[in-house]
Amino acid sequence: MKNINASNITKSVKAACIEACLFLPDDVLDSLKGARLREESPAGLDVLDQLVENAQIARNEQVPICQDTGLVLVFVELGQDAHVIDGSLYDAINEGIRQGYEEGYLRKSIVRHPLDRVNTQDNTPAVIYTEIVPGDRLKLTIAPKGGGSENMSVARVFPPAVGAEGIKRFVLETVRNAGPNPCPPIIVGVGIGGTLDKAAVLSKKAILRRVGEPGANPTDAKLEADLLQAVNDTGVGPSGYGGRVTALAVHVESYPCHIASLPVAITIQCHAARHKEIDL
Repeated sequence: MKNINASNITKSVKAACIEACLFLPDDVLDSLKGARLREESPAGLDVLDQLVENAQIARNEQVPICQDTGLVLVFVELGQDAHVIDGSLYDAINEGIRQGYEEGYLRKSIVRHPLDRVNTQDNTPAVIYTEIVPGDRLKLTIAPKGGGSENMSVARVFPPAVGAEGIKRFVLETVRNAGPNPCPPIIVGVGIGGTLDKAAVLSKKAILRRVGEPGANPTDAKLEADLLQAVNDTGVGPSGYGGRVTALAVHVESYPCHIASLPVAITIQCHAARHKEIDL
């Protein structure tokens, strides 16, 4: 049994929150640079240049990539032989977020109830997903999720007969309806299977994959390639100004489901695809 002190979790989460909001991951930045080679629209090219410049300024001057520093999603992989001591795991995570958003001068965007809209003033609580895995390690993936792109995300349960073509139509309808609102070029996460809630979590996990890395399942990988082509053929383009690059990637994650249903969830991620991993 390995002991992991709650104070170390708090310290690591604090640093990860700040890093995630200031430094765009290399794979995302490289993908934005690569998109310039495919874009044909002068307006689209100008947007891509500005996004790359913005990421570089954020890194050099250590300021947020985007003013919306998001609701913090935390994906926890807790080893079955690990033991959190001197505090609660979730309390330690939320305390790290509180400290990170305060000390990093990051915008606090969380309200205590969806209807009364009173700000919690510290960007907590996080949305935390926990998975028990073999081993004695604790892995945390910190992913600030902005409101603009999240507002364009959707989920539905279809009859199985709609098949892959129905999923494609659903994704394209979602991207077209979103238009410029999620700040394209976007990353599209598609969760298929399980139940409605499981599909939504799968779609969230999908956007954390390295940009453009194919899904492990060949059926998913084929669907990803078809969807990316179709999404970019919509012509929405960078920032909605038109062009060839509406999405940097489409990532699909799937799970077994009931014979009578086909749950599908779509998470739209803006170009500021922020996340940071912690391994304790």
